[in-house]
Amino acid sequence: MTQGRCTSVGIHLLLVVALIACSSQLLVDANSWWSLAMNPIQRPEMYIIGAQPLCSQLSGLSQGQRKLCQLYQDHMVYIGEGAKTGIKECQYQFKQRRWNCSTVDNTSVFGRVMQIGSRETAFTYAISAAGVVNAVSRACREGDLSTCGCSRAARPRDLPRDWLWGGCGDNVNYGYRFAREFVDAREREKNYPKGSEEHARTLMNLQNNEAGRQAVYNLANVACKCHGVSGSCSLKTCWLQLADFRRVGDFLKEKYDSAAAMRIGRKGKLEQVNNRFNTPTPEDLVYVDTSPDYCLRNETTGSLGTQGRLCNKTSEGMDGCELMCCGRGYDQFKTYKHERCHCKFHWCCYVKCKRCTSLVDQFVCK
Repeated sequence: MTQGRCTSVGIHLLLVVALIACSSQLLVDANSWWSLAMNPIQRPEMYIIGAQPLCSQLSGLSQGQRKLCQLYQDHMVYIGEGAKTGIKECQYQFKQRRWNCSTVDNTSVFGRVMQIGSRETAFTYAISAAGVVNAVSRACREGDLSTCGCSRAARPRDLPRDWLWGGCGDNVNYGYRFAREFVDAREREKNYPKGSEEHARTLMNLQNNEAGRQAVYNLANVACKCHGVSGSCSLKTCWLQLADFRRVGDFLKEKYDSAAAMRIGRKGKLEQVNNRFNTPTPEDLVYVDTSPDYCLRNETTGSLGTQGRLCNKTSEGMDGCELMCCGRGYDQFKTYKHERCHCKFHWCCYVKCKRCTSLVDQFVCK
């Protein structure tokens, strides 16, 4: 009897240990380089190039990313800035959706919702990769990085002959290449069986990372400045300039709306679920899992639910109370709204406004 009880206890302990190990693995996998956006990084001049302290104290880096960190310590601040830019743009694009790109902590950033290969996850990977390209490309132009400088892009063929080319442009070529090495390192280190669900998710992540980088690269355009007496513009100097990041966000949001549902094929590659649509290009977003409805709080899926969210009573879109509240209804309350009003221009050269307060109705999901 005692021996049986001991055996039972032993098996129970083994199960507990296995569960703890499994849980810790999930927590490790939940960490992401996105966490660099949530935790301030000390400026690289605080460290000697190749030294260990900076890279060893940063959480969320994979083994390959940590090696790149040791080689390019001065880049890490801008990777963090790029991740922050991507997160802020994600929150702007989805502020009126059930899933509003909320950050839940400083390690996994978006929480368990990223464990689902949904189209929301696809957008998040794309916009984050885009943010890194954007930040590193601009840092090159500003002279903040030791391994790159102004853009060396070739002169556009359609640029008029009498316009000068070669002003200090954003180095989008370098930004693209570095972001590809750093962001994709985590995915390329994974060694899941070919054709498995985990392998499908890895391929999905790589596709969406590339779509984000392509968006920044392809939307960069030519900017010019006039030179001449009294603004005659007798001469122009032109250079390559990144598009405003809001344009990148808008572009990727359109790609989110048209994202392709994929599955892993017999050859271990992603293939479309519906063959009637065009094959996705490197610019397109893809997903492998159906999205949750995000209506209710769910610890398993990471959904925060929409209870307590503001909604628009008169809208028929996703921000409308009917869709946002998932049919649960809403509460109405009054609140004071403060805004600038009665603005007047004073010569010269400022605008003076009054501060008006009004009582307005607001609606919150039950």
